[in-house]
Amino acid sequence: MSAMPKLKYFTIDEFKCSHSGLVFMDDYFLLLLDELRAACGFPFVITSGYRSPTHPVEARKSTPGTHAKGIAADIATTSSEARYAIISNAMRLGCTGVGVANTFVHLDVRDTTPVVWTYN
Repeated sequence: MSAMPKLKYFTIDEFKCSHSGLVFMDDYFLLLLDELRAACGFPFVITSGYRSPTHPVEARKSTPGTHAKGIAADIATTSSEARYAIISNAMRLGCTGVGVANTFVHLDVRDTTPVVWTYN
C-alpha cells in the first residue's frame, strides 16, 4: 500500500481495489483530484480508483490500463451540471484522459495523446 499524500477531501480507502484491497495511487494524481474537488465545490464519490492487474476488468485487457497504474479514478455523477464541472475543471488542471458516462466520469493523467470518449 502506498503512503498517501496529505489530502483535504479523500481517504486512502476510497481508492482501494475492490478485488484485491490493494492501493497504489500516484501522488500527483491524488493531489490533482483534491484540487479538482476544491474547484468543483461539491463532494465526490470515487467508484473506482486503483485496480490491481488481477481485477476482472484489468485482467480482460491485453495490457492493464490507467487504473492499474494508479493514475485514474471514476467519479460518480448525478447531473449534467456535475459532469460539466468535473470535466471542465479536470481538463484545466491537466487531466489527459476523460471518459464520460451517464453515471460517472473517468479521469486520468496518461502520458500519451490526450483523449476524450463516451461509454455506450
